[in-house]
Amino acid sequence: MAKAAKESRPEYRNINIRQILMLRLPLAGCVSILHRISGALLFLLLPLSLYIFEQSLTSKLSFAFLKACFSHPLVNLIALVLSWAYLFHFCAGLRHLMLDMRCALTKQGSKQTSIVVFMVSSVLTIAIALKLFGAF
Repeated sequence: MAKAAKESRPEYRNINIRQILMLRLPLAGCVSILHRISGALLFLLLPLSLYIFEQSLTSKLSFAFLKACFSHPLVNLIALVLSWAYLFHFCAGLRHLMLDMRCALTKQGSKQTSIVVFMVSSVLTIAIALKLFGAF
């Protein structure tokens, strides 16, 4: 009888990536996770950003070389991802500052500020994408 009780107990194992992706998070949870991802992306790409900035200020020749590099679509895509990471991290950081000041702590307020973060960062990223890919 003790053996039957032991067999019916569920086994708890480590969570795999499929189970994590299947979780349905509220919008505020998605903003929080994307805020962390964009911060990590900014941190990892900081040396590249500083190198590009330094090269752009070195001479006219290096600036012209970088300008030619940015005519390639793959480089523009990397710049767009970096721009999205910065804009989203900035907007979500402002949202977190508002939460620290005890603004929008309700469930509805949290959802509304999450929507604002997604909308503002998306609109700004689209404007940068249009500029990068030559729409204006």
